[in-house]
Amino acid sequence: MDRKERIFSYINSSEYIPLTSQELAMVLDVPSEDTEELCRILDELTLEGRIFLTKKKRYAPCEKNDTYSGTLRTNPRGKFGFVTIEGRDKDIFIPPDELGTAIDGDTVLVKLTRKDSLKPEGIITSVLKRGNTTLSAIMTDDFIATPDNKRIFKDILLDDVQDAVYGDRVLVELTEFAQNGKIYGQVVSVLGNSRDIKSFTEAIIFTNGIKPKFPEDVIAQAESTPTQVLPEDTKDREDLTDKIIFTIDGDDARDFDDAVSLEYAPNGNYILGVHIADVTHYVKEGTALDREALRRGTSVYLTDRVIPMLPKKLSNGICSLNPNVLRLTLSVFMEIDDEGNVVNHRISKSMIRSCHRMTYNTVAKILEGDQDLAEEYNDITRTLHSMHALAKTLTYKRSQRGSINFDFPEASIVLADNGLPADIVKEVRNDAHKLIEEFMLIANETVAEYAFWADIPFVFRVHDEPDAEKMDAFRRFIGNFGLFIKGNEVHPKDLQQILEQIEGMENQSMISTYMLRSLMKAEYRSTNDGHFGLAAKYYCHFTSPIRRYPDLTIHRILKDFIAGRDIMHYSSKVEDIAVHSSDTERQAELCEREVSDLYKCAYMENFVGETFSATVSGCTSFGMFAELDNTIEGLIRLETIADDYYEYNEELRALIGKRKNKIYTIGDRIEIEVVRSDLALRQIDFVLKGSKPIPRQKPAAGSRKFRKFASKKYKSKRKK
Repeated sequence: MDRKERIFSYINSSEYIPLTSQELAMVLDVPSEDTEELCRILDELTLEGRIFLTKKKRYAPCEKNDTYSGTLRTNPRGKFGFVTIEGRDKDIFIPPDELGTAIDGDTVLVKLTRKDSLKPEGIITSVLKRGNTTLSAIMTDDFIATPDNKRIFKDILLDDVQDAVYGDRVLVELTEFAQNGKIYGQVVSVLGNSRDIKSFTEAIIFTNGIKPKFPEDVIAQAESTPTQVLPEDTKDREDLTDKIIFTIDGDDARDFDDAVSLEYAPNGNYILGVHIADVTHYVKEGTALDREALRRGTSVYLTDRVIPMLPKKLSNGICSLNPNVLRLTLSVFMEIDDEGNVVNHRISKSMIRSCHRMTYNTVAKILEGDQDLAEEYNDITRTLHSMHALAKTLTYKRSQRGSINFDFPEASIVLADNGLPADIVKEVRNDAHKLIEEFMLIANETVAEYAFWADIPFVFRVHDEPDAEKMDAFRRFIGNFGLFIKGNEVHPKDLQQILEQIEGMENQSMISTYMLRSLMKAEYRSTNDGHFGLAAKYYCHFTSPIRRYPDLTIHRILKDFIAGRDIMHYSSKVEDIAVHSSDTERQAELCEREVSDLYKCAYMENFVGETFSATVSGCTSFGMFAELDNTIEGLIRLETIADDYYEYNEELRALIGKRKNKIYTIGDRIEIEVVRSDLALRQIDFVLKGSKPIPRQKPAAGSRKFRKFASKKYKSKRKK
């Protein structure tokens, strides 16, 4: 038992009475030189919610005093909250008058006042850690700002506003949480007018912890990176510059981190080469570039920009496999037989010269028989057709083992010159997309299996088996469509067979979406626990070191291992890298989704009052969601459906009218009218065509009505 656990064991013992830190030091006979360490341990135990500090500055065990630590989530309508506590099934309800100085997102201590197992209730006794120290807000008066986060329902009284004016969106640093409930702060940055979509985007980026700008030392190191491969960089590398190697990416791609090649072995097998940019040659472990790449974890792809993991000097320059220039790579050569089995492989430090920068659309047209393009790229046309045949074989093999093939059409937001959304269209994956996907998948699997059997420290990509309760709910759901899964256990192949059965059905998209939401989220781990969705025993992310830190780490480990260098120092790092990379991935995805939703709302502002055909995509106790053909989703609130009183049937996932017995369920085609598009909430509201309108809401920030409303609201506060 370490020192920290011994201290906690004593405080939690039956003979303990609450003591101050000085008294604890005396009782525990702590030397004077170690008192600082004791205080640090007491602080850690407090933040962990295992002990708490009483009003008399004495430490006491939490659970024995019905006191717990957790995260506060507030409700803006009722201005109450719930504290989520790890290990407890039920959240603790906090009445409005018992929130103290806590706001949404804070880590707090809560003392139970009602121990009812169904409806526990408590009061917040202290704030252990602030969830928000800086937040985005709108200037609603000269020295008052209203947080964008509606869960923080207290206005901020400003001491310093810089040059911000009414209607601006600003970043506010919170400076004081007064006992009377007032929050004080100061403006640290002006993001722009609150109605400008750019200011919304900046606020989303900030609140998700994404930092667009690189630190000065990182920029300085990036600027010192060479713009071309130096002669000394090519030593001890396999020269592949005479091979037919090329990249295939999207039309607007700027960084190319993977290239492919295909040859034949003497026995007729394929020799597939996947060549990945050797980013680690320029991003050395422990440097400023490396530390910043680790902190970011991933590139963030937003509607109007990309926030890269590495500075553009590297990501678009020396690390990008641009055509007709020498580049350093890490290559995986896989010998694959006619059935799609990898019968042999090797990994090599290499250098290439890509002969073409191909796009998905161009390759797809060549595969479809476009003679003009085939003539233009005659040096690789035959190779492309051979690659297409191999990709089909690999797809079939994956499908046979049960790999789940989701093929959702993604929404592409087209921006006008002024930066506003001009159109939203479905992007359909073509055969070129699928070709590259198969080659990257097989490379990732091959590298992961190699690392597993070599028993080296590694970062695997893991996808756990789905939660049993979620799968039971999914079984009940598909039962409404006459579908079922045999047996008690669910295997990937069972789900893939469902996808095959619903192909072409009206409800295909809805059932696929429900299935996806029933699965676990993939993550990074230092242990190989398999990938359920791919039905793969071994999997990792190896193919994108420009934009993902786990790939960068894997390259570093593999290069050292191949060279015979000691790699065991990675053992103490890979778990932390895996956990951190999973966290940054989730944060990036949340930011990307929020920005995408923002632009969809901005687009739909142009169509308020217009009617569309839509598909019911979900039913809840408060209404139903409907999806337009362009993938935009909106909410139809229950109170706006006027022809009957509807109740939610959880078993059927449907809304059922009590009098007329009319049923709305997932997959139904309906006619809707767009009634509101709220950029601040990133929410679009529909009503059924011909139904009553949604109740009026508070005027939008920045409008004349809002200014009149705000001036009345805050007039009395300013006088005080």
